Amino acid sequence: MDPKDPRLVRPPVAISEKPDGRLTPDAMFERVTAVDLARISQVSKSEGRACLVVIYGPELGKRAPLAQATFEIGRSSRSDLPIDQESISRNHARITFDGERHVIEDLGSTNGTFVNDVSTKRQALVDGDQVKVGRSILKYMSGDNIEANYHEEIYRLMTMDALTQTHNRRYFNEALEREYNRSLRYRRALSLILFDIDHFKVVNDTYGHVAGDSVLRQLALVVKPRLRQQDCLARVGGEEFAVLLPEVESTGARIAADKVRAIVESARFLVETKEFGCTVSVGVISFDASVTSPQMLYEMADKNLYAAKNAGRNRVVG
Repeated sequence: MDPKDPRLVRPPVAISEKPDGRLTPDAMFERVTAVDLARISQVSKSEGRACLVVIYGPELGKRAPLAQATFEIGRSSRSDLPIDQESISRNHARITFDGERHVIEDLGSTNGTFVNDVSTKRQALVDGDQVKVGRSILKYMSGDNIEANYHEEIYRLMTMDALTQTHNRRYFNEALEREYNRSLRYRRALSLILFDIDHFKVVNDTYGHVAGDSVLRQLALVVKPRLRQQDCLARVGGEEFAVLLPEVESTGARIAADKVRAIVESARFLVETKEFGCTVSVGVISFDASVTSPQMLYEMADKNLYAAKNAGRNRVVG
């Protein structure tokens, strides 16, 4: 292989938004850039030794210092941490300090307050807890190393999707570029799986967007443990996920794709007291001599994903 082959040096992949808007990511999912996060990380040091950091939702990366005074979260502009989302009540939750620790209390909100995915009315917080209010996720940080932990969290936001705990689109773009070049240079196998939830709009319309977020989170928790450590699972759109499979030929990729489909089909998703199932449509493609760019590999997998949906959904094409 000629090291000067122009296919080995390419600008970063930029996966475009679908023209029909079918898989348009959440607005916040699209807005996060390295520049944004670098700007966020320059905020002044907070007073005290505890804070909340927005890790998913509007004002991603924002840090709100907590002291001993009462601290309220809600949609109201008078809240200490106002979050402009319909899924959040005007007066959603309150944090108080009992002399030793911060305690969060739900204020009778419509969609509830969750700590580490468990609904709670009142609960003491410990360092690292994730607090979910509406469609936003906040991380509670406390202790002597709060500044270092904050900057570490900002770095994580550049590579991870906080809702699903999978890699984000930015990380996936870089991984696809890297693995494509590696396969081209060393003639290694490489495959790509794209899958998205069938009739996800129905889930949102029937159960609400908060429930839809919960399904996305649970789906990732179901699929991720069944993949190899070297595979890259990423959320690349609103309800679309990608799995990059290094060193996997087309036959193995097809087997892996059908395994993902079957895992989701057999899973049960629980949102509060409601339990239901869902399915995914899957497109799969493997690298060969006809593929001239990482973007082309992605587009071919996406074409197969569309074909799976058009053929009746809950199936694999590729």
